[in-house]
Amino acid sequence: MGFVEIKIRNYEEQIDRARVEDLERRCEVGPAEHVFLFTDTMGDPICRIRNSPMYNMLVAELENELVGVIQGSIKLVTIHKPPKDQARVGYILGLRVSPLHRRKGIGSSLVHHLEGWFISKHVDYAYMATEKENEASVKLFVDKLGFVKFRTPAILVYPVLNNRSFHLSSNIEIKELKIEQAEFLYRKFMGSTEFFPHDIDKVLKNKLSLGTFVAFPRGESCGEFGLDGQVPSSWAMLSVWNSGELFKLRIGKAPLSCFLYAKSSRLIDRLFPCFKVPALPDFFKPFGFYFMYGVHHEGPSSGKLVRTLCRFVHTKMATKSKDCKVVVTEVGGCDSLKLHIPHWKLLSCPEDLWCIKGLKNENHEEKNTLLHELTKTPPTRALFVDPREV
Repeated sequence: MGFVEIKIRNYEEQIDRARVEDLERRCEVGPAEHVFLFTDTMGDPICRIRNSPMYNMLVAELENELVGVIQGSIKLVTIHKPPKDQARVGYILGLRVSPLHRRKGIGSSLVHHLEGWFISKHVDYAYMATEKENEASVKLFVDKLGFVKFRTPAILVYPVLNNRSFHLSSNIEIKELKIEQAEFLYRKFMGSTEFFPHDIDKVLKNKLSLGTFVAFPRGESCGEFGLDGQVPSSWAMLSVWNSGELFKLRIGKAPLSCFLYAKSSRLIDRLFPCFKVPALPDFFKPFGFYFMYGVHHEGPSSGKLVRTLCRFVHTKMATKSKDCKVVVTEVGGCDSLKLHIPHWKLLSCPEDLWCIKGLKNENHEEKNTLLHELTKTPPTRALFVDPREV
């Protein structure tokens, strides 16, 4: 690259939107043996951060050519234990560098500039998520930029099968909560969960949030459910977010076995519907998805209640949508919830990777001490995955 200077500035919609979309298309490159998910932002490159409390997008230019982009959002979360151990965290996502301009330091420069914006907004920690097998991303953030591996949550995916619905037990009652009830229960029972968002009320009131639902043994209904201090002996809850309203996904490449199964299952389903072979949706065309967040359970039979809620979302909500092709959730890697959430191993990711870094502003030494505790302590606590950052 030599003497040519990289210019990094804030994203300007009128002049950058088409160029950012073009860059996204040029980045759709990867090894043929891997599955790659590509994002269709439907004309809004900042759709994935637009619902965050504070956000920014930076672009990199090289000789008037747009060669890189990065996005970031900021929020207040629980890091350790409430009420004191809350922190402002900055989430890094959407780092893209043009294939023709990689290994020139553009990615590192974009991250450094975004960290500078975080620090100007008094952010304590920056964090990011990537596939565990993404060696280039891990080398950049961990080996070069000083991030530390933090958590390995599991992404659990279940396809929406229109020819198959779950039986919902008549012994279990499912109820949709009012927003005030949902907020109260989340703050009371998940307020100490890692990365629980301080503005959970804003999440629940967002138009993309399709509701919060609780399941409990029939006959154990408790008035205002939690507001009066009473809950059933066993219960479970979750909320649903319609990510498909923001952006679409599609599979760009897939192993031959996955491709053949998808094609053959749909053909058999059309020709021999009586066989009830589960036909995979067409993931090679843009599709939407529902994200289940805030999954929580209490009591001896609550695992069964979580399964019932997940099946309710699939059968009563997702199959009614023309656009939703999968139901997704993400939980801590060691969370027992994994055992109760229906998912297909073929489509799921058992170990996503979160990395975190303390930013150099006031109380930096104190933050590094807490960061050491976070990264060295076994991840036994639950993890709250914000649907705004999916």
